[in-house]
Amino acid sequence: YMSNISYKDAGVDIDAGNEFVEAIKADVKSTFDANVIGGIGSFAGAYALPSGYKEPVILSATDGVGTKLKIAIESGKLDTIGIDLVAMCVNDLICNNGIPMFFLDYYATGKLLPQNAKDVVAGITTGCREAECALVGGETAEMPGMYSENDFDLAGFAVGIAEKSEMDTVSNVKVGQALVAMPSSGIHSNGYSLVRKLFFNKLGMSLDSEFDGKPLVDTLLTPTRIYVKDYKANKN
Repeated sequence: YMSNISYKDAGVDIDAGNEFVEAIKADVKSTFDANVIGGIGSFAGAYALPSGYKEPVILSATDGVGTKLKIAIESGKLDTIGIDLVAMCVNDLICNNGIPMFFLDYYATGKLLPQNAKDVVAGITTGCREAECALVGGETAEMPGMYSENDFDLAGFAVGIAEKSEMDTVSNVKVGQALVAMPSSGIHSNGYSLVRKLFFNKLGMSLDSEFDGKPLVDTLLTPTRIYVKDYKANKN
């Protein structure tokens, strides 16, 4: 009796997973640099340490995109939320003078829809190219019963490198210095529970409502700006 039960009967489609992996291979490879060892599909991603550091320090950061993801799911616009995922991790690295080296993602869903997952990863690879870091691995988990079929969640993990002597950023702060603010691309990926409460509950707006001359959904899904190139330019 037990031999007649398959993964597919349990709601897990292995064929869909394989289709998804094949579909993203070229996009993922486009993020690789000379330090990536091997390709995708192994149990772990390998990355050679960059040279030129006297006392290299490895930094790590992890984050998600919060309930901004819910807006992406409800609108069906999934091709930029991956940019947010990368941004929320790599921007934290540069706050500690860390140059991003590589990135990994975790995608958990109730039912794996290869096209939706491909759109999400396309955004992640776009973000990785913008951040000049390699997407060396990821995990896709299909978990019926944990998530509804239309729901999924994302987590990102970034690893960077810094010079140990540059880690103490507080010591560089002196009396009389000016604080320069860089304009953001929008709300980024923080506080969307409050954003949704304000626009949808308090103001009674919908994703299709016009805001600042365009649909509200376009404003709310504007990708988080990735500041890595700006940081590198000012650092050099």
